[in-house]
Amino acid sequence: MAKGKIKAPAFDDIVFETRNKEYGAYSLRKKYNRNMIIAIVIGVVIISTAIITPYLNAKALESKAKRAQRQVEIKMENLDTPTDIVAPPPPPPPPPSDVIQQAKYVPPVVVDSVKPEEAAKFMTADQAQVEVKNEEVTIEVVQEVKEEVQEEAEPEPFVVVEEMPMFPGGEGELLKYIAEHVEYPEIAKENNIQGRVIIRFCVTAKGGVNQVSVLKGVDPELDAEAIRVVNSLPPFKPGKQGGKPVPVWYMVPITFTLK
Repeated sequence: MAKGKIKAPAFDDIVFETRNKEYGAYSLRKKYNRNMIIAIVIGVVIISTAIITPYLNAKALESKAKRAQRQVEIKMENLDTPTDIVAPPPPPPPPPSDVIQQAKYVPPVVVDSVKPEEAAKFMTADQAQVEVKNEEVTIEVVQEVKEEVQEEAEPEPFVVVEEMPMFPGGEGELLKYIAEHVEYPEIAKENNIQGRVIIRFCVTAKGGVNQVSVLKGVDPELDAEAIRVVNSLPPFKPGKQGGKPVPVWYMVPITFTLK
């Protein structure tokens, strides 16, 4: 007859063999190993978190400090320029100016023996030719003066034309030029002032920049800096209407951002 395997009782069973197992101590000793493992795992997790968290925070602050630098962000935005508006026809040519005919005044000569009607008959051909030449010279001078006045008077700038003004190299070069020449005012930096300034200016028929103004401002310091940079822009390729260069309004939004 084979001998059956006899299982040795556990230590707790031997200790509590003749004692009250319902009291509670027996149950605690039975669960002691499991509770100990759970406590060790929780302790390791807490200690690891306490060690790793400050390290990660220090790394994050160091990385943020390296990237923390003040930058000026320039954004060229489309200000919803109407695209479906038909370009206005070129202005009609100015009406011919009325030329003032000036005649030379010849004071009458009183002669006892000759009547005024007879004096006109004795006018020589040379005298008549001189009078005609004097009248022609007067008319030409008046015409030249009026033409010069018309050339100096610049027409009102257009909003939309057939061929809009173009900065040398395109809008990308305009953006680059402004970004390189903008200097963030120190007072605005100290007070953490940021925002977008919209500048309007006129590109003349010769490509120059004038009539610079602020459509939407943020702060006097930022507005003044935006006006200064726009005034320093190099000449544009002028806009054209009907094949002729004309002055055109142009808008540039400049965003000042501290990072």
